[in-house]
Amino acid sequence: MLPLVALVGRPNVGKSTLFNALTRSRDALVHDEPGVTRDRNYGVCRLEPDRPFLLVDTGGIAGEEEGLAGATARQARGAAGEADLVLFVVDGREGASALDDEILSWLRKLARPTLLVINKIDGTNEDAVRAEFARYGFADVLAVSAAHRQGLDDLHLEILERIPEEGSTEELDNDPSRLRVAFVGRPNVGKSTLVNRLLGEERMIASEVPGTTRDSIAADLERDGKLYRLIDTAGIRRKGKVEEAVEKFSVVKTLQAIERCQVAVLMLDATEGVTDQDASVLGAVLDAGRALVIAVNKWDGLTTYQREQAEALLSRKLSFVPWAEAVRISAKHGSGLRELFRAVHRAHASAIRTFSTSEVNKALEIAYETNPPPSIRGHVSKLRYVHPGGENPPTFVVHGTRLKDLPDSYKRYLENFFRKRFKLVGTPVRMLFREGANPYEGKKNELTERQVARKRRLIRHVKRGK
Repeated sequence: MLPLVALVGRPNVGKSTLFNALTRSRDALVHDEPGVTRDRNYGVCRLEPDRPFLLVDTGGIAGEEEGLAGATARQARGAAGEADLVLFVVDGREGASALDDEILSWLRKLARPTLLVINKIDGTNEDAVRAEFARYGFADVLAVSAAHRQGLDDLHLEILERIPEEGSTEELDNDPSRLRVAFVGRPNVGKSTLVNRLLGEERMIASEVPGTTRDSIAADLERDGKLYRLIDTAGIRRKGKVEEAVEKFSVVKTLQAIERCQVAVLMLDATEGVTDQDASVLGAVLDAGRALVIAVNKWDGLTTYQREQAEALLSRKLSFVPWAEAVRISAKHGSGLRELFRAVHRAHASAIRTFSTSEVNKALEIAYETNPPPSIRGHVSKLRYVHPGGENPPTFVVHGTRLKDLPDSYKRYLENFFRKRFKLVGTPVRMLFREGANPYEGKKNELTERQVARKRRLIRHVKRGK
C-alpha cells in the first residue's frame, strides 16, 4: 500500500504540469485552456526509489455543482477525501482569488493534512507572493515553478516528511497476468458508463456531452478471480471535426492506449448503427494488430424491429472483420457483461497462442494441396515452408519463390485457412511472405577444363557430321 497525495485547486493553476514533473511522465494532458483535466489520473512518484508514493491529478474546482464542472469537482473531492496528504495548488502570478478561498474553506472542513503550494513563481517577486497568501494561515508554504522544475526538490522532501510510511491505496501494478483492456470508440457511446459499471463506482465522469473524457484513465479490477486493467479512452472523431488542440492530444492518448492494451473493446451505439467514425476507430485497432471485441451498447432500449435492422446493419458494415465477436450489452443496466468478458478472454487466448513449426508447416501443406496458387504469366508461386513469427497478433512467416506475384486473394485464403484450422477468434492474423534470394544471381558460370574439353569434342563431332 502506497501513501496517496492529491493535487487540488481551481482550474489552470498547473496541477497537471506538477503531476508530470513529480512522476517524470507525460501522462497528464497539459494545455493553457482551463478544464482540460476532468477525471482522476493516478501516477507514482519515484524521485526517491525507497519512498515511492501515489499521486493523483484532479480537475479544477470551478465553484459550480451542475454539468461537467460539477462532476469534475466531485471527482476532485473524492480524490482529496481518500488522500493521506492534499497539495492545495494556487497560482502565484494571478494571486489569491475568491475561488481559492472557497476551496480552502472546503479543505478545512475535510480535515485532511494539507500543504499550500504556490505554483508559477518564476518571474514574480516571491516575497510579495508569499505575503499575499500569508492570510491563509499555513505554517509552511512551498513556492515552485512546475514548468521549470524550480523548488521541486524541496516540495518532494516536504511531502516525504508529511506522508505516512504505509498508505491505504494500492498502486497500479505491473503484474503480467493482469489483462489490459482498452475501451475505444467515438464520443458518447458509453465507454465511461461501462467502466463505472464494472468498477462499481463513479470513477470516470460520464455525461451526455460528447468529448467528456479527454484523457486515457486506467483502473484496476478483480472479477471472478481474474485481474484486469481497464482503460477508459477519449472518443475519436473524424479529423475534420477535431478543432480544439486538447482534443488532438486526447486522440494521441487514445492511440497510445490501443498500442499498449492486449484487447480492445470497440463500443458501438446500437441506436445509431455503424458510422464512418466507428470504422475509423476500428481501423486504428486493426493497424495496431490488437485483439478485438465489439460491444454493441444501448441494446436494451431497442424494439424487436430495431434490433433486426441493427443486426442487418452490423452484418453488412462489419463484414470485413467476421472473426471479431459482437456482444450486445447495456452499460447503464449491466446486461451482457458476463458475455463480454468471455469474449475478451477468448480473443486474448487466441492472440497470445503459441505454435510449433511442425504444425504450421502441416497447415501450409494442406492449404497448398487443397487450393494451389494460380499461374501468373506461366509461372506458379512456390510455398516452401512457414514458421511462427510472433504473437498478439499471431504472425506466420511464409518462405518461397515468386511470392511477389502471389495474388492478394490467395494471401487472404491462407489467412482464413490458418484462422479456421487453429480456431483463432477475436484476433487478426498476419501473414508475412519472404522470398528467398537467388544465391547464383549475378554470378557467371565458369566452365572447368574438363567441361571445356568436352565442349570442344562435341563441336568437332558436329562439324564432321556435316
